[in-house]
Parts: sequence; C-alpha cells; structure tokens
Amino acid sequence: MIRAIIQYESEPDPERYQQHLDEFVPPVECSAFRHGKVIGSPFGEPTYKYHAEFEWEDKDGFKAAVNSEAFAASGKDAAAMGIPFTVNFVSVE
Repeated sequence: MIRAIIQYESEPDPERYQQHLDEFVPPVECSAFRHGKVIGSPFGEPTYKYHAEFEWEDKDGFKAAVNSEAFAASGKDAAAMGIPFTVNFVSVE
C-alpha cells in the first residue's frame, strides 16, 4: 500500500477547502482519500495543523495517479490556497 501524505502548516478555510475537495479530489484515481485536523502532538504544539492523504493498493496505481493531470491539478489548487504544505510518499507494510 502506498500513501501520499499532505501536511498543511495551518488549517485551510473550510469553504475554500470544501471547494478543493469537490473539484480536485474526485478525479484522482485512488483507493481512499482522508483528511482532517491535526489534534495534538506528544511533543507540545504539532508542527502541522491539517492533514490529508491519498491511498493506493499498489505501485502501479500510485504511479499512474501521481503522473496524471488530475493529481497535478490537485497539487496546483492546494498551492493556490496559500498555505505552506509538505507532501511525502509512504510505503505501508
């Protein structure tokens, strides 16, 4: 299983993020998509305030998705929200 983990430095505006979810997430082919507030850290304040992730069952699905126009458009729209974020690809054993 492979995940793309997106972590935002601050919480997005709920209306603007809903627009992002409605327009840009459905075209990305994936097994699952999740998102939500970061609620804490064992080391004081959490580094990030909001989390999102895409999930794929295998490498082929992952490669197809991250090389798609839909994934690129989702990333461009996320950047347009103006909130710094990181993206990491994780192999889940």
